[in-house]
Amino acid sequence: MNKLKNIMSSNAVRYGTVLLAGVLLGWLVLGGGGHTHEDAHRSESAGNEEHGMIWTCSMHPQIRMDKPGKCPLCAMDLIPLKSADGGDAIDDDAIQLSKEAMALANIQTSVVGHQAAVKDVQLYGTIQVDERLQQSQTSHVNGRIEHLYVNFTGETVKQGQLIATVYSPELLTAQQELLEAAKLTDLQPLLLEAAKEKLRLWKMSEDQVAEVLTSGEVSPLVNIHANTGGVVITKNVNQGDYITQGTVLYNISNLSKLWAIFDAYEKDLPFLKTGDQLEYTLQGVPGKVYKGKIAFINPMIDAASRTAKVRVEADNSDRNLKPEMYATARIAAPLKGHANEIVIPQSAVLWTGKRSIVYVKQPHTSAAAFKLREVVLGPSLGDQYVVMSGLENGEEVVTNGAFTIDASAQLEGKASMMNNGEPTALSGHQHDH
Repeated sequence: MNKLKNIMSSNAVRYGTVLLAGVLLGWLVLGGGGHTHEDAHRSESAGNEEHGMIWTCSMHPQIRMDKPGKCPLCAMDLIPLKSADGGDAIDDDAIQLSKEAMALANIQTSVVGHQAAVKDVQLYGTIQVDERLQQSQTSHVNGRIEHLYVNFTGETVKQGQLIATVYSPELLTAQQELLEAAKLTDLQPLLLEAAKEKLRLWKMSEDQVAEVLTSGEVSPLVNIHANTGGVVITKNVNQGDYITQGTVLYNISNLSKLWAIFDAYEKDLPFLKTGDQLEYTLQGVPGKVYKGKIAFINPMIDAASRTAKVRVEADNSDRNLKPEMYATARIAAPLKGHANEIVIPQSAVLWTGKRSIVYVKQPHTSAAAFKLREVVLGPSLGDQYVVMSGLENGEEVVTNGAFTIDASAQLEGKASMMNNGEPTALSGHQHDH
């Protein structure tokens, strides 16, 4: 008995007993069920993947985690991929997103429908002189300008107003011929009529011709009167200048009516037609909105600016409008031949260079699922497009966040704006870990 006590009191035996007990206890706790801690974690993760969120890495899509964190390969933040619940029949090519992922990417959708294809067209231009109310004041005789009664551009003149006096030796000679012809009336009556006609061609009135015949006096001076009322647009001569028959002394325009001339880009021309009503404002007349109808669209396009001139007639009885004022016009223009079309926001369309695609929300699914759809676009309406084919009335398309959904499709190797459904190297990419 004492020998047994001595053996048990030995330190080596005591430590060995404690070690054996620890090993036995560890086997019972960790190994008794035949499962390791790693196996338990995998089982838990699989359950979570079956009923919860799946998180993946944007650089390594083969990574699948049941909770947010860091990618074990590159340490990037994991992103939500999809929710595996729902149980609805979802197309294999569709991209499924959880509510959290939808909120994170700010995904927004809209139901498309038929509506009038109307474009808000904005035009820029200037106020111009009405060419039909502009006249040139010319000299009808050769001579020298003896006196100018209108001395500067912008001066207002009235119709019939004396604007210049011209000294003309030829006119003096023609008047002397008239008096000589009058003396021979009995012998050559046609000679007198020819002399009168010569003076009429030089714009001498019947009263002036009669006065020469009555008084017997001739003068080398001829008065030029304004043939229209308005404002002097250009002044081309000075006092003392020698001029010839037909020389333009002034250009005078009646500013009671003006033109608003706008530049319309060729892409906007299908929306504009003669008779359309538009509104325009002027920087020089703040707070006032002018209205008018398109009176003329130039059939020729300027090769440099790629625009055509659009003309609107403007009443200027109050004289507030002035030539060369800047004008900005807006018109809600319906597209000719497209009265009732499917229209979608511009933000819904992804361009590939050859294709135009949108993402359509799958109907009748509790989980959000989106599938790529190619569409054929018609004319642009500014911030909208007319869809010629590819969408049906009542379908729901992604209007914000389409690029995010497309990025998810690329990560999963599905049809996207980049791969058109062909298998990608990314989708088959694997790393040893």
